[in-house]
Amino acid sequence: MSNYSHEVIFCIVNAGFEDEVMDAAREFGARGGTVIRARGTASAEAEKLFNIAIQPEKEIVMILVDSKIKNDILHALYKAVGLNTPGQGIAFTVPVEDVVGLTGQKIEDAE
Repeated sequence: MSNYSHEVIFCIVNAGFEDEVMDAAREFGARGGTVIRARGTASAEAEKLFNIAIQPEKEIVMILVDSKIKNDILHALYKAVGLNTPGQGIAFTVPVEDVVGLTGQKIEDAE
């Protein structure tokens, strides 16, 4: 278990799948996310290795979550938009040391 109370989930999917990402994450307690438009850079060799067509237009969905719900959300993302789905997504987390500005957070909590 992490020593951090929050983590950010990064989910990289083919363009057009951000709603599926957020629907799966909200089912397990995520409240919102941020979508960044991106382009993939995988080579033709990677397409052959993984036996998937690589779509260059991507979306990165960043979701800040309580560490307690991270694993449930990751599992939901794997099922909804994982590599074996049309979304062909991957997801990973990064621990977050400090957070301010969350709804319901008291100012004293941020100091």
